[in-house]
Amino acid sequence: MPTALCFLALASLAAAPVPSEALPSGAQQAADAPTIHALDFNWTREGIITGTAGLLWIASETVFKEELAPATCRWCDRSADGTDTLNALDRWGRGVAAETPEGRDRWDLWSNIGGFGLLPAGVLGGQYLLSSGSGAPPRYYAEDATIIIETVAVAALVNQAVKFSVGRERPFVHVLPEDQKPLTKHPTDNNLSFYSGHTNMAFALVTAAGTVSELRGYKNRWLIWAIGLPAAASIGLLRMGADKHYLTDVLVGAAAGTLFGVGMPLLLHGRQEEPAARAARMSMNVSGGLGGVVFSGQF
Repeated sequence: MPTALCFLALASLAAAPVPSEALPSGAQQAADAPTIHALDFNWTREGIITGTAGLLWIASETVFKEELAPATCRWCDRSADGTDTLNALDRWGRGVAAETPEGRDRWDLWSNIGGFGLLPAGVLGGQYLLSSGSGAPPRYYAEDATIIIETVAVAALVNQAVKFSVGRERPFVHVLPEDQKPLTKHPTDNNLSFYSGHTNMAFALVTAAGTVSELRGYKNRWLIWAIGLPAAASIGLLRMGADKHYLTDVLVGAAAGTLFGVGMPLLLHGRQEEPAARAARMSMNVSGGLGGVVFSGQF
């Protein structure tokens, strides 16, 4: 989250206008036009990363979940004698959970609609508007969308591995009598509370789009942060309302999603150096001597 807020501050500074009285009209128009940057992007590499991560995540969720998910909790928030040891922060956070099963189901439904439907459509649609509105070539949007999806796929796969390894009992399961825990709608999902996958994916989605927009230099890129971050946070709140996750699950999901959303575009898709900038750094010295001509330079 602090990283995302830093980018939001940078976006605000980058968007600050140059006083019009300091520039002639022609120069003012040029100053208003953003400089759109090419990013390091390779279709083969991105296809392999996205496809592999996506297929592994889907397979772990649909085919191998019964074998991979822990049958009993490893992180149970109870002592050996059955005493509840849930920490005070998570106990307090459970206050937002709906009181009835119908209410929890409703929160759960909306978290799925928002996390897997509305938010991705909004972010990818907003990225298109930012790209086209900044005058970027159409292929840039295709690259942007691929980078965003790639980031979400990798973040989701890592989250799945952590869930299966940690085995934290979900809040609504935690309060059930032992003999009723195997009778939930999806028993294989009972011990996959840490950390929130919906929240992780929501923040990875938004922060990847925001970071790509910063790297490109799109106009009005601050909108991704200003609208997207509260929307991503609402997904975490919905998951807590559904009693599927504790507050710590959601906070770690937000942090992990932000880490991937900012880190992957920066590490794998930095700005390509413009030809003019590369030429400016290139120098060559020619000197004559008895032995002929000697070339030296820095490239």
